[in-house]
Amino acid sequence: MSPTRRVVVVEDDPHNAVLFRKLLEKRLGCDVTVTESPEELFEAARSGEVRLVVMDVSLAHSTWQGQPVNGVALCRMLKSDPATAAIPVLLATAHAMRGDAERLLQESGADDYISKPIVDHSQFVEQVRALVQEAA
Repeated sequence: MSPTRRVVVVEDDPHNAVLFRKLLEKRLGCDVTVTESPEELFEAARSGEVRLVVMDVSLAHSTWQGQPVNGVALCRMLKSDPATAAIPVLLATAHAMRGDAERLLQESGADDYISKPIVDHSQFVEQVRALVQEAA
């Protein structure tokens, strides 16, 4: 698998994790790592091989330096590190009320947003394709 297709999915819901993996691997040929671990995310991102992070906003089990952390905070950390700032981040969240997308994008520094559950698989695939091509 070409490193230009490596994607890290940060997701705490097993059903969503399976869906993301299947869509990314089968439709786009991506090499997918699914994790809830900030340490694993940052290690992968700093490897220089990751072309996209799909980030759940609400992470029930993730901690960083002993403190609970959500996807907005993790995205801000990625975007503030010169080694990982260029990696596109696609926020994925069930918080899909009017205005939420704009607020979450502004707070996190993410590149794009998709609401869960993922109903339109083709739209998700196209969003990912566009983000991965921009990063290549």
